[in-house]
Order: sequence, then structure tokens, then C-alpha cells
Amino acid sequence: MAPTMDNAADGANVSSAESAIETRGIEPVPDHERHGRVRELFPTWVAANISVLLLTMGAALVVFNALNFWQVLIVAACAALVSFGLVGVLSVSGKWGGAPGAMLSRATFGVRGNLFPGAILWVARFGWETINAVTGAYAVLTVLDLLFGVKSNTVLIVVTLFVFVACTFLVSGMGRKALNVCNTWSTYLFGLFSVLVLGYLIMNISWDDVFSKPAGTTAMVIAGIGTIAAGGISWVPTGPDFTRYLPHAASGKKIVGVTVSGAGLVMVPMVLMGAVMAVSTPKLADAPDPVSFLGDILPTWLAVPYLATAIVGMLLINSLSMYSAGFTAQTMGVKLPRAMAVSINAAISLIGGLMLMLVAKSFLSSFITFLILLAVSFSAWIGVYAVDMARRRVRAVRYDAEALMDTGRTSRYWYVGGFCWQAMTAWAVALIAGVCFTKCDWFTGPFASTFVGRYGLGWAATIVISAVLMAVLPVPREDVAVAEAAGAEREKVAA
Repeated sequence: MAPTMDNAADGANVSSAESAIETRGIEPVPDHERHGRVRELFPTWVAANISVLLLTMGAALVVFNALNFWQVLIVAACAALVSFGLVGVLSVSGKWGGAPGAMLSRATFGVRGNLFPGAILWVARFGWETINAVTGAYAVLTVLDLLFGVKSNTVLIVVTLFVFVACTFLVSGMGRKALNVCNTWSTYLFGLFSVLVLGYLIMNISWDDVFSKPAGTTAMVIAGIGTIAAGGISWVPTGPDFTRYLPHAASGKKIVGVTVSGAGLVMVPMVLMGAVMAVSTPKLADAPDPVSFLGDILPTWLAVPYLATAIVGMLLINSLSMYSAGFTAQTMGVKLPRAMAVSINAAISLIGGLMLMLVAKSFLSSFITFLILLAVSFSAWIGVYAVDMARRRVRAVRYDAEALMDTGRTSRYWYVGGFCWQAMTAWAVALIAGVCFTKCDWFTGPFASTFVGRYGLGWAATIVISAVLMAVLPVPREDVAVAEAAGAEREKVAA
């Protein structure tokens, strides 16, 4: 049977590393095109966290979790370390295989088995992009109100959301180089205005009230770490997308360090700022939208430029997400170039965003519920993929570029009928268990009252369960001989 190869027309014969607009799709990057630098990851992960949602989440830690300033600091630091530590560690596989995370996942789950966790991750990505698009649209509406007194209405909401999603689509379609440039400049601008906001808060907030707040419970601290970390965990499967242009010699330790420091530089101060704001404005965490409160807390001369840079940041977050979503779509079998595959996510973000802005009664409750489910859905994949990575490192087994592109029976990642049953079993059992430990507005799992459920550790339990099961089940056997025979046959035909 002839191998079935993915459509490589998306730039297979073009050196996307040399062009301003990236044309490469899911096909692995050859060694001679790997000119990336580890330091380029820093602005990427700074930009991935430039969202005023972190302010709202910091406020929620004070209002709903009843934590004090020092506990919020612990929560923010631990959440950044845990979530983006995972992002950094699993990103190392990108430099090993030179391919997006959704593509490398074929080696873990099998060319057919990968479709199942891939579908879950793709749907979750839709939700994350929708949340960010809505936040960006609310920020634009707030700026229009502050500057021109234009009040929000249905028509303006539709237009604003459409423009935001369209801009996201255009930026993400340009690819890696354009995103790197935008990320770098947004980092400088947002950093500048964040310092100004921080200075304003230091001068005008009642610090006696901030530091006199009593401490909350340990359970709420642990639950808070999970809630804040959920956003970072959602980036784990896409981490390799941003390291695939790094040479094999790139330091794995530096990849992890740059990833954590870039994310932590934004996450920690923004969560703290939200907590400080909530002390003087307790209604902040329960606001009808996650942005307008800034117009009440900050003077217009500071709120407008800060929101303007935040809008750019949120646009870049969605662009990074859609950039990776294009790879996921192609891996799922969408026969479109990456830039066009992104349009599917853009359309769904627009529809979902309109539902959230025009129909949903509470943005924050919908957002927190989504974060809880998001963390569980991504965690099942993380545990399985991490064990597979560890085995490849110990056994010095590289990812096979040709086999990753081969979706037929001749692929070394065909396993049994296209499925790696060990990985599929570990993933499915862990996913179900994680949901059972979960409690949110939409449902309560049967194990939600246990220690794990009460402390909001469903996502952590999901990672542990999937990793342990993957580790104790028989080691999958890749069809190396079949793949080598197929490769020899292709070389014979080409000659």
C-alpha cells in the first residue's frame, strides 16, 4: 500500500525561514533552516500573557478566594512556575523534531489516535481564542467610551468584535517572523505603561487596607494556583510550535528558563495589581465585563494608553493561539494552507464571542468555568506526551520526519490500526478521572467532594494519572522496519 502523505503544498519547497510571511505548514523544518535563537522565545511568552484578564483573576483571588497580598504573590509565582515550566519542558520536543506539537503528538498517539486528543485540544483552543477576542473587544469599547463618550450597543459590539478577530487573523496568517517582531515591540510598550500603572497604584492605593487583610485558607491558595495556572497550561501543547526553528544544539535548560521568566515577568505583577485594585474596588472581580473597571480606577490619561497597549497584547495572544490552531487544523486533516486553516478558528471565535457578549449573563463565571475545564482537557495530553518525551530522551530516539508526514500503514507511527493503544488508554482514563474531580457552574463530578476536588487539583491529578498509566503500560513498539522499507521504496521511485 502506498503511503498517504499530508499535503505539503503549504510551502514544502519554499524556505519559510527566509521569507517575511511564513509559508511552511506542518511539515518538519529541515536542519539547514533552523536559525532561531532561544532568546526569541522571551518576547513570545511575555506577549502570550499581556491580558487584562490577569488583573480580573488577581481580583478574584481577593474577592472570592479571600486571600491576602502575600498569598496572592505566592499563588501568582507558583502558577507561573508550574504552568510555564511545563510549557518550557515540553517545548524542547520542538527542537528535537522540528515540527508543531500537534504533529509530534502523532508519534505519541499514532497517526489515527492523535485525532482524538487533537480534536479536544482544538475545541479548547476555540474557547480560549473566543475569551481573548471578547476581552479585546471590551477593551476597545472602553477606550471609545473614555475618549469619545460612545456607549456600547449591539451594533458597535458586532463591529468591534469583527474588527478585532479580523486583525488577529491577518497577523497570525503572516507567521513566525511577523509575530516575533510584533511581540518584541508590544513587550516594550506594555512594560512601559505597566510600570506607570504600578507607580500610580503605589501613590494612590491605601496600603494599610491592602496589608491588613486577613489570610485565607490553604485550600483557597492551592485552588487559586490551579485557576491562574490554567491559562499557562493551555499553551503546553503549542510550545513546540515556537521552538521548531531552533537548532538541535539549542540548550533545553535555556528554553525552560526563558519561557518561565518571560511569562512570570508579566503574570506575577499583573495578578498582584489586580489584587491590590480589588481591595479598594471589591466589585472589580464581579464586573459585567473584564475591562471597563480600569476607567474607574485609573485616570483617563493613563487608562487609555494602557488599554491601547493591552489591546495590542490581546491581539497578539490570539494571533499566537490561532497560529498554532492552524497547525492543529492541518494535522486533523483540513486540506488548506496554514494561513487559510486559521480562518476556521477566526470564524468560530467571532460566533462564540457574539454569544458571550450578547447572551451570557456573567463573563467572569463563564471564564472561570472555562479555565477549569481547559486545564483538565489539556492535562490528560500533557502526562502522556511527557512520558513519551522522556522515553525518547533516554533511548536517544529521534522523531522521524517522513513518518510524521506519513498517515498510511507504512508510517512507523501506525502502531495497531493507526492507534497507540497505551497512549490512548492513559489519555482517556485520565481525562474521565479529571472531569470526575471537577466542580464548576455547569456540573459537579462524582469525586468533586474529595480532597483533590475540594482543593481544585483535578488538573494535577489528571497529569499524574495519565503519566503513571503511560509509564506502567507496555512500551509502544514503533514500526521501524516497515517505515524503513517504505522509505527505501520512495527513494527507489525518486531515482
